[in-house]
Amino acid sequence: MWRKEDGRQPNPNEISTGPVTPATSSAPAAPGPKPISPSAPVSPNAVACLSQGIRIKGEITGGEDLFIDGTVEGKVNFQNSVLTIGPNATVKADIIAREIVVRGRVQGKLDGSDRVQIWGSARVHGDIHADRVSIEEGAEIHGKMEAGKAPARIAEMPASKKTDNSKSKLAEPEAGQSTPGAAVAGAD
Repeated sequence: MWRKEDGRQPNPNEISTGPVTPATSSAPAAPGPKPISPSAPVSPNAVACLSQGIRIKGEITGGEDLFIDGTVEGKVNFQNSVLTIGPNATVKADIIAREIVVRGRVQGKLDGSDRVQIWGSARVHGDIHADRVSIEEGAEIHGKMEAGKAPARIAEMPASKKTDNSKSKLAEPEAGQSTPGAAVAGAD
């Protein structure tokens, strides 16, 4: 270790065996790691976890992200959060969440307001409804799927410019002729 009074440079291979005390402190530092206070803040990105050995029957609701790797039967509602079904999970429940990621087994309806992601290890038996759905190769899915936003009703659509139908009419084809792009029955 280099000391100012020595005037020599430190040797990186040399190990100091003497006690080291900070120059600004007269009290020795407490050995070991600093103890964690019971009121330590929790990260806002922390994910709650139901590990592999946990079994829950009933309804689970919450407002933070949840990772399930155990067994759940009932209803799961995390409307504004991300719900991840782990690879060891078995879930028999209707699931509502902003985003649903399935890596394990699920039996029930999946309703993701934003997205549903099905991994290759997933086994899903139930209907899926979401704005966006992604399915990895190897996934097993049994049920109906609805993806995308629901179409707006005709009455709710804004009025478009009116066209003059008399100018846009096409000439009627003569008998035996077909219009371009039309399929003719029996044609090969």
